[in-house]
Amino acid sequence: METAPSNEKRTMRRNALLRVADVTKSYDGIRVLKGVSFQVQAGEIHALVGENGAGKSTLIKIITGAVAADGGEIILDGQAIIENSPHVAKALGIEAIYQQPTVFRGLTVAENIALGLETKGTWKRVDWKARNRRAAELLAQIGVDIDPDADASSLTMPQQQLMEIARALGSKARVLILDEPTASLSEKDTATLFNVLRQLRTQGVGIIYISHRLDELAVIADRVTVLRDGSLVTTSAMAEIGRQELIRLMVGRELSVVFPKKTVPIGDVVLELRRLKCQGADEAGVDIELRSGEILGVAGLVGAGRTELAETIFGLRPVASGEILLRGKPVSIRTPAEAIAHGIAYLPEDRRRHGTVLEMPISTNITLASLQGLVRRGSIDFNAETEIAAAYMQRFAIKAPATFSPVSTLSGGNQQKVVLARWLATKPSVLILDEPTQGVDVGAKAEIHSLMCELAAEGMAILMISSELPEVLGMCDRVAVMRGGAIAGVLDRKEATQHDILALALGHAINQPNLPEQGSSISG
Repeated sequence: METAPSNEKRTMRRNALLRVADVTKSYDGIRVLKGVSFQVQAGEIHALVGENGAGKSTLIKIITGAVAADGGEIILDGQAIIENSPHVAKALGIEAIYQQPTVFRGLTVAENIALGLETKGTWKRVDWKARNRRAAELLAQIGVDIDPDADASSLTMPQQQLMEIARALGSKARVLILDEPTASLSEKDTATLFNVLRQLRTQGVGIIYISHRLDELAVIADRVTVLRDGSLVTTSAMAEIGRQELIRLMVGRELSVVFPKKTVPIGDVVLELRRLKCQGADEAGVDIELRSGEILGVAGLVGAGRTELAETIFGLRPVASGEILLRGKPVSIRTPAEAIAHGIAYLPEDRRRHGTVLEMPISTNITLASLQGLVRRGSIDFNAETEIAAAYMQRFAIKAPATFSPVSTLSGGNQQKVVLARWLATKPSVLILDEPTQGVDVGAKAEIHSLMCELAAEGMAILMISSELPEVLGMCDRVAVMRGGAIAGVLDRKEATQHDILALALGHAINQPNLPEQGSSISG
């Protein structure tokens, strides 16, 4: 009795739901896809990995109809898709959810979910109750507590991403593409997402899963396809390939040093916070010291106040109480311009919204925060601007045709390097990095980490916020753990462990010497 279902399952595995056959694509004579082929089965989670610039984004754009291939075919259920377009792909059940959510600000959550799901004509009456009820059902289906009537602009990045997943569920997608879906999700939200994906897998949905977080692939993916320089390297069962081998296949070389931490002399205190509190934060405030040559990590759970602390130091949020001292002298920082004048630079978490101006060229983006130094007789010295940009492009190995190339054409890792170059052009003494390697591949991650080590060796004081504990442990001299807007404890590099960081973040006591009682603040 079980033979027939088993044979049916084997037949389903042989017949791909989606097949990419010998797809090629070139831009300005440069081949970005070189005859790539791979298959996604119904009821499979298929990981697609590769360094930034490997061709993943172009391939996804071709599958979704946003870009036309130069050659090859996209085949769904055995039928080639002719004259693909976003409208055609969506009608066929191909949905994509990108790292940067598509959110229509000013509309409610229910209205955002309804876009693309409702097909009524322009003059049809909207059933508002049914629309809100449908949105609530879809959000509940993925275990998310979001008010359908809430303004979508008020949602956090993780909530925006989960809202898009709810919208994709409502469209009854047959092929679901997720591009870095967990980049800004908490551990709890990631677990929720994985449960939803497993549920969709049992329903026969084919899922293409793109992520630079290689550790999570072993948890969620059935198979993995590796791209490198626009070519297919391999497709393998996820259980048959280890993380180190995956990295080697992606970058074409051994990459044993992802966290190239170097020991450098630690100097005097550059930045000191004394019971600093931003508006709405915990009553305790933050007490901490940061020294030249030091990389101080700031860890904690989502909502612990890490980004709020960084924004307060940089003048993006008002100081409710407490002091900021630079080299022992109290300073008043009310705006980012004042922070820059005091030698503080801030690389924000969301590089696309707050870090870069995508439509502008690389040169303009790099000099945007230091334009005042390029003004000659009331005009910008564009030759000097180009020279500065070219120097940083060479130093940071930014891969782009020219300094005038738009930042939107760069990979995520290269965009991040452009933002870092912009702030280094201001000659800061304090550099605040909020999730500096979020959404970048392992090669770019290693390069950014190496740059951080170089800057620390030059005497820069670096405050690094990261949700990736291996990054915190691998790169930082000390780790400050935040909870409820205050510092729960500070651990030295030699004594810090993932267990103790999580324990402090959750409000638990740990067996470490010289730590304060739970819930109080400490000086670094």
